[in-house]
Amino acid sequence: MNDVMGIVYTSKDDLTLRELTSQRAVAAIPVAGRYRIIDFTLSSLVNSNIRNVGIIAQKNYHSLMDHLGSGKDWDLHTRNNGLFILPPFLTRENGGEYNGVLDALRANFDYLRRSRQEYVILTNSDYIMNTSFEPMIQQHIKSGADITLMYKKATPEITEFSSSSKNNHCFLNVDVNNVVKDIEINPNAASYDNLYLNVMMIKRTMLIYIVDQVISHGSHDLYADVLRPFINSGALKIMAFEEKGYYRRIETIRGYFNFNMDLLKPGVRNELFGSNPVYTKTRDSVPTIYRGNAKVKNSLIADGCVIDGEVENCVLFRGVNVAKGAKLKNCVIMQDGYIEDDVELENVIFDKAVTIRSHSRLIGQKQYPIVIGKNITL
Repeated sequence: MNDVMGIVYTSKDDLTLRELTSQRAVAAIPVAGRYRIIDFTLSSLVNSNIRNVGIIAQKNYHSLMDHLGSGKDWDLHTRNNGLFILPPFLTRENGGEYNGVLDALRANFDYLRRSRQEYVILTNSDYIMNTSFEPMIQQHIKSGADITLMYKKATPEITEFSSSSKNNHCFLNVDVNNVVKDIEINPNAASYDNLYLNVMMIKRTMLIYIVDQVISHGSHDLYADVLRPFINSGALKIMAFEEKGYYRRIETIRGYFNFNMDLLKPGVRNELFGSNPVYTKTRDSVPTIYRGNAKVKNSLIADGCVIDGEVENCVLFRGVNVAKGAKLKNCVIMQDGYIEDDVELENVIFDKAVTIRSHSRLIGQKQYPIVIGKNITL
């Protein structure tokens, strides 16, 4: 077991994800037929032999807590370490949301102080990435860095951001020795092509000291008030580590839709699931039934479905029913969706337990798919 603990900062609900986050945290959004976004972050930590993980929850965290439970499905239910869900402390002034990562960390100083690991990996949970942090841990210790930041070469696919998003997008200037020389925060046109992935490694005691000092001076932004001053002054040795595997940040409806469509490509599935396992909450259900009229092409279909219509380029979650005569193309249908007879759907996203009545027709655009919220009947 590594002498490293993990802290996962769950983003608050973002208006850019619309109906998908009206009743759940971003980390709890279902993806890929049977997973939640946070499963990939937790699995990466567990696959790196990290056994003390704290989940800093915010508003609308009940769905997240129900999914995580005791942490048993990730083998994080040990006596001394394990999975710790850290819900917000609600007051009249605080409605369940933190003013950034620093405020969230300070509110959970007790958890940080009672932990015994020397190092911390601090990460967000609004991305899809299946990796091992072992190489980053080894580089951090060997180089004697104070802070190590994970980055990836920017491409159009992973920089599909929303201008209205509350999230910070940072780009790093990294020299040949992996030393960070500059950081740009939310640039309109980035000078560097190294996108910071919101994954940081630092000593636990140093993190406590820095957070306490910064907030006591009235600052609250991790990027502008911590990283940029330390990088510019050279007061701390800040290194960078390049991640070369598959990465997508789920920040917009289009980004969510495109990620699920990515999974229909064998190369993406092999890259994401081929090496390290991805753990999730288990649910026993019967295999999918394909009836006499079923026609399925290039689709990802979970267990427990009943298919009697035509399905092409779709991701169907558990328990979806597609009736006779229904035609689905480029769709993401979440758990327990019910598609009745002679329905035509294209470029749509259905949240959980959506029913669409017979002879209905919904056609969206790939760039702007139609989204239907949870428990709605059309």
